[in-house]
Amino acid sequence: MIREHLLGRGIRDQAVIRAMREVPREAFIDETLLEYAYEDHPLSIAEGQTISQPYIVAYMTEALELSATDRVLEIGTGSGYAAAVLSRIVTTVYTVERLGSLASSARQRLDLLGYTNIVVHEGDGTLGWPEHAPYDAIVVTAGAPQIPKSLREQLAIGGRLVIPVGASSYLQMLVRVRRIAEHDYRTEELCGVRFVPLIGAEGW
Repeated sequence: MIREHLLGRGIRDQAVIRAMREVPREAFIDETLLEYAYEDHPLSIAEGQTISQPYIVAYMTEALELSATDRVLEIGTGSGYAAAVLSRIVTTVYTVERLGSLASSARQRLDLLGYTNIVVHEGDGTLGWPEHAPYDAIVVTAGAPQIPKSLREQLAIGGRLVIPVGASSYLQMLVRVRRIAEHDYRTEELCGVRFVPLIGAEGW
């Protein structure tokens, strides 16, 4: 996975590569899918959701331009895999999951695996988690029709938001938003992606 799907496709951030090497992807999927754990495609998890392909997890994590002292908000906990990867790089990961059963199972899994710097919250991810804002980085693992205003406002000055955005609920453009000043944001397009829809007050 590291050699072919990450290094072979241009992932260069050493902290990201190290985190991807440390986190056991097989611990976040159903045992019936273990043989596919390190293949480069998404896999189904509960509630009709997916665990993203390793390359996309690495690519989005690299796009956040993280440092060790960062506090990160993740929207869409899912299995908890991407949060675990983030937790190997930054100080604290706050992650929000809309579906209660996924939030509960992810919390139990992360606790069992010993990830002590991840806080899981059940709620509407399109509204972020204002109690812990501002965040140095925010990553959204579902496709939004537009960039949620709440998430932009919860970025710290200098913070980065990486989110799939598109008019189709199943085909999006991955964009990175930088907060330059209180009312100044810069947006750049990264690549085309396909994510499950972001459901909530500021999503679909």
